[in-house]
Amino acid sequence: MHNKSFFYRLVPIVFALIALCVWLQPEFFQRAAGINLPTGQHPQLSQAQKIDKPCLNLHPEWRAAQVIDDVEISESLLCDPDNPYNIAAFVRGMNNVSMRTIMNTHIAEDSLTKSDDLDGDGDPDIIRIKLEVLELNGATPDSSGFFPTYDIAPGIQPGMWAFSPKLRGMSVKNFRSIKANAILRAPSPVIRVEQGDKVYITLENTHYFPHTLHFHGVDHAFKTPSGGDNDGVPITGEKPVMPGATRTYELKPRHAGTMLYHCHVQTDKHLMMGLNGMFVVEENRPNNWVQTFNVGAGHVRHSSVAIKEKYDREYDLHYQSIDKNLAKTIQQSNDIRVISKQMHRVYNMSESNENYFMLNGHSFPYTLRDALIIAKPNEDIKLRIANTQHSNIAIHIHGHKATITDYDGVSQNPAAQITRDVYGLSAAQRIDLHLQTVNDGLHSYGEGVWLFHDHVEMGVANDGMSPGGNIALLVYESLLNEQGMPSELRDDALDEVLTNSYYAKERPLWGKLEAGELPPDYLRILLFGLLVGLTIGLIVFIIRGLKRLDS
Repeated sequence: MHNKSFFYRLVPIVFALIALCVWLQPEFFQRAAGINLPTGQHPQLSQAQKIDKPCLNLHPEWRAAQVIDDVEISESLLCDPDNPYNIAAFVRGMNNVSMRTIMNTHIAEDSLTKSDDLDGDGDPDIIRIKLEVLELNGATPDSSGFFPTYDIAPGIQPGMWAFSPKLRGMSVKNFRSIKANAILRAPSPVIRVEQGDKVYITLENTHYFPHTLHFHGVDHAFKTPSGGDNDGVPITGEKPVMPGATRTYELKPRHAGTMLYHCHVQTDKHLMMGLNGMFVVEENRPNNWVQTFNVGAGHVRHSSVAIKEKYDREYDLHYQSIDKNLAKTIQQSNDIRVISKQMHRVYNMSESNENYFMLNGHSFPYTLRDALIIAKPNEDIKLRIANTQHSNIAIHIHGHKATITDYDGVSQNPAAQITRDVYGLSAAQRIDLHLQTVNDGLHSYGEGVWLFHDHVEMGVANDGMSPGGNIALLVYESLLNEQGMPSELRDDALDEVLTNSYYAKERPLWGKLEAGELPPDYLRILLFGLLVGLTIGLIVFIIRGLKRLDS
């Protein structure tokens, strides 16, 4: 017969068992680790979940090869091809196209004019270009959101700037939309001119900060014939172009190649905000009407005569990066005094990071819509690559080895040209590649859906979430579906990354489990049940024993 002291000595054991039960309880265990378990409902998202289609297929009629105002426009099988009326206007000039073409663009009539065949070879030699500065995803006094919006990837809208051909009409798609018109986008457009052209480029500064144009690697005089600044560097030339002001730069490039242009005001900030673009000088040929703008870079649907002599297709590949802390300076206020302070004084470039990496103005998976390289077997393809990130890039094309023909706009002696599968570029460098799709085990391994990407691995993520960044594909025509997307991809290959919640870091990797469907930890449940039973049994034993002694 036990006495009361025996039962009282069991009480601490009961408390120890209770504590052990609490610790083994799954909810407590997970909270201690900082993990919130689902409760049977979908987890709370920071924004409404949006699931994108791989291809919106807005203008399938733009894909076909066609002739507009005597301009031959090649086929483009991309999901999101360029507006062919824009291409016709960029080739002929706004002063040489029909009213129908003008009305099917958003380009101002004085944005591009071409005239005067000075050398009598059948193409214009005086080119007048007008550029303005646009802002995407900036703060607006009219709402708490951004305006106009431009998504570089699902749910990602960093503040950014770009040069643009002078435009007309609304900046948004329609009166009910806040989405930027298709021609208002990153990157700044590729500009193409011909050797020997007299080129007049006017910057109409529609922005709230001063800016300039500097033509990096492009043959130009230090001053214009009238003595004006022609290099775009405020330290060595005139003051920058103030808001509302204009300045015209005059070029007559003698050397062909792939170059750059960019703003040279507060270059560390303004260049990284997006005020940079590719500048291509084409070799002089008779009847050489070049496509002066390639908006969004990518596929060139009207290549120059010299390119057509050697190549079947041509692509412009422009790599950029964004520091989200710099980008948000235009999203937190629309007061230019506040923006200027935050961007030019508070923000410290020496402490900067690159968070978003773009190819032709988009990050994966949106690169699949307009940044694919499309090929057929036994083709010769011209790739022009420019790096305007702060960091180096190392581009690798799966299944192919291409030959580097030009560095920084300078052609290499054929004996010095290198064939390889990784192409390194430092900041502001350019290379031209000759990509051959002959299946010989060296230049190509055959048809496929081949990845191409930066092998500096941070470049293939969106703010640390992979896959993202500048990932894109080289796809053979036989493996494309009617919407310009790879037909060989698994049906669910893009399901996770086409949601804004994935890049907001609110979805698990790989898992298809919905909230409340996590697999149970059977061992913990078993131990928890046994301990609860033992605790209850011990409590009952103590209570009954004490009652028996009292009676």
